[in-house]
Amino acid sequence: MKTLGATTYRRRLFINGKWIQSQNYVTLKSPYTLEPIAEIPNATDDELEQAIAAAYSARETMRKMPIHQRSTILERLVSLLSERFEEAAQLIALEAAKPIRTAREEVKRTIQTYKFAAGEANRIGGETLPLDAAPGGENRLAYTVREPLGVVGAITPFNFPMNLVAHKIGPAIATGNSIVLKPATQTPLSAFFLAELLQEAGLPDGALNVVTGSGRVVGEGMVVDNRVNMITFTGSPEVGIGIRNKAGLKRVTLELGSNAAVILDKGIQIEKVVKRCVLGAFSNQGQVCISLQRIYVHEEIYQDFVNQFVAETKGLKGGDPLNEETDISALISQNDVTRSLTWIQEAKDGGADILTGGYADSTVLLPTVIVNVNPNLNVSCQEVFAPIAIINKMNSVQEAVEQVNNSRYGLQAGIYTNDINLALEAVEQLEVGGVLVNDIPTFRVDHMPYGGVKESGTGKEGIKYAIEEMTEMKLVIFNRN
Repeated sequence: MKTLGATTYRRRLFINGKWIQSQNYVTLKSPYTLEPIAEIPNATDDELEQAIAAAYSARETMRKMPIHQRSTILERLVSLLSERFEEAAQLIALEAAKPIRTAREEVKRTIQTYKFAAGEANRIGGETLPLDAAPGGENRLAYTVREPLGVVGAITPFNFPMNLVAHKIGPAIATGNSIVLKPATQTPLSAFFLAELLQEAGLPDGALNVVTGSGRVVGEGMVVDNRVNMITFTGSPEVGIGIRNKAGLKRVTLELGSNAAVILDKGIQIEKVVKRCVLGAFSNQGQVCISLQRIYVHEEIYQDFVNQFVAETKGLKGGDPLNEETDISALISQNDVTRSLTWIQEAKDGGADILTGGYADSTVLLPTVIVNVNPNLNVSCQEVFAPIAIINKMNSVQEAVEQVNNSRYGLQAGIYTNDINLALEAVEQLEVGGVLVNDIPTFRVDHMPYGGVKESGTGKEGIKYAIEEMTEMKLVIFNRN
């Protein structure tokens, strides 16, 4: 790979094991400096057709590949990615403006995700069924097997350009599917990097195809093509709902985001919670599906928490993502900066108070803390996907649970409390896919089941659970009569 950031360089589509020159190109710019960093293919219908045809042809090769070979390819990928660890982190920081220390954490998680995929490949299996438990089932042997679906269409977002790709590519390879990958428009370099490594790791030609371009051409083209058996998508609810409506009967998993919340009950040790909440709110500029956006604090500890949270937030350093000291860097686009500032102004006009931040320094939106927010305003009820946190005073945990549930989303939520009964009640009542007791909702490790309810999506990620989504169960019965 050429030196990053020095001069722009032209990438190619990765189709059927070859690097293909595209008919059209667009310029990729750094979110932080706004300077060009690469020329990226803008695929045509014909180029997408080549990629889908390659994946369709490779599906039988992948299906017949022994499990140990799939696992070995993933293990080689882990080794190669570990060897090129710093290059991977620099790449993420460059194209996504993710602070370099945070980018390194993503690479660590990506390696772990592929390790999980290599291990889970060896555990794909079915079960035997006692048919004679029912009258008429005597003298029959029954068992199930899990088979690959065929071609998986993967559409990934910008905020974790390596690890969220890994959550789709890893289980797809483990299960013996072939893949057409559409990475986010702003972060395609990580996907091309992955293609290079997987080719070196021995993945057959056509098993992975990386196609960059518009959602209308590449994304929609995969969704409506009958040769693509599954769509796995991470992104906005609006796009996800559109995919679901157009996909017909093919398998679809959707991870669509949230406005995640945490509840802080009276009696907790604020000092232990504040830094954790600041991390959850502002890591990666708040561009995390489970970023801590809404904080509900019991009135007895409210003011102390607010004071400490604001002080901790003011200590964060903004700037160049490649600087080792940077905590906060640029949002992914200038449009997102403008939108965020508009929502902040709307909150101010609605009577909210901005305790810190609330403005941008060029491409960097300073971490912003808002109180006294009407729950119907955008900064509360929508997904801000920016370094904005709102803090709300509550009278009881029950009141906070009701406020958390008053949302179109339901991905993860957290509660800090010393009362086990309150914790169990919250677990039962919170309308989310995951509840974190004595932790923030931003916690995720890569083998846990991950997915939401309501407009946060359908289906589960987490390697074991993604494998179930990417395979079909087949029942086999032998009649011994």
